[in-house]
Amino acid sequence: MTAPVSALKQPFPVCDLLGMSLACADSAGVLQHLFASLAGGKGGWLVTANLDFLRRHARDGGIRDLYAAADLRVADGMPLVWAARLQGQPLPERVAGSSLVWLIAERAAAEGRSLFFLGSDAATIDRALGELRRRWPTLVVSGQSSPQVDREPTAAQLEPLRAAIIGARPDIVLVGMGSPKQENLIRALRSDLPWAWMIGVGVSFSFIAGDMRRAPRWLQQTGLEWMWRLAQEPRRLFRRYLVDDLPFAFELFGRAGLHRWRLWRQGRTPS
Repeated sequence: MTAPVSALKQPFPVCDLLGMSLACADSAGVLQHLFASLAGGKGGWLVTANLDFLRRHARDGGIRDLYAAADLRVADGMPLVWAARLQGQPLPERVAGSSLVWLIAERAAAEGRSLFFLGSDAATIDRALGELRRRWPTLVVSGQSSPQVDREPTAAQLEPLRAAIIGARPDIVLVGMGSPKQENLIRALRSDLPWAWMIGVGVSFSFIAGDMRRAPRWLQQTGLEWMWRLAQEPRRLFRRYLVDDLPFAFELFGRAGLHRWRLWRQGRTPS
């Protein structure tokens, strides 16, 4: 297992779901931790884990090591929140990466912190930046890039990207390439940017740009956002959501319930 570069002290209590350690934190707490770390000259790596992340983590040792290398993991998915509650380790809330990006941009603009945007589509990043700058004109963007990299980036692909980001010296790097591609890229660059926070944000740039619409808030809060996403991208998401993730969700809840039952048998049922 790769050790976190910044070796930050765990700032939150943790919940263990199938071996994945998740911070018991809300969005406000995560945001405060990120910017407090930056004020202290330290960066880190944040993973916002949804059900698909947890499935990969449980099934693939290489992915398990990849996600474990991050400094902080939070639950970006209501199934994870429900499972944690079921096993007696409740999480404060879902910390959605797509919502956190807006909060990060707002706080960065207020504090003069700089952002760097990495994504697969330059036009999408341009539109997203336009929207963020419209809302926060003082937002500092130190750079952007849409590199063509493999799922596991090669040294030749990394060399120019590494030089560009180090030269820009951003405070926060947002990487929107989907998982595990974005995490592989972050891990490859992490040691070169010890002062910066790096966060994989998936399709968040498309949401900000208006290319895709997020589900209404009530669907997000009830855990049905996946149905909205499936309706938007059925070909891409059908197998992931219905063939891979849905059966895994039942396994997750079953194991969480079994954990709770074992604690009850031992007279240690959580409150």
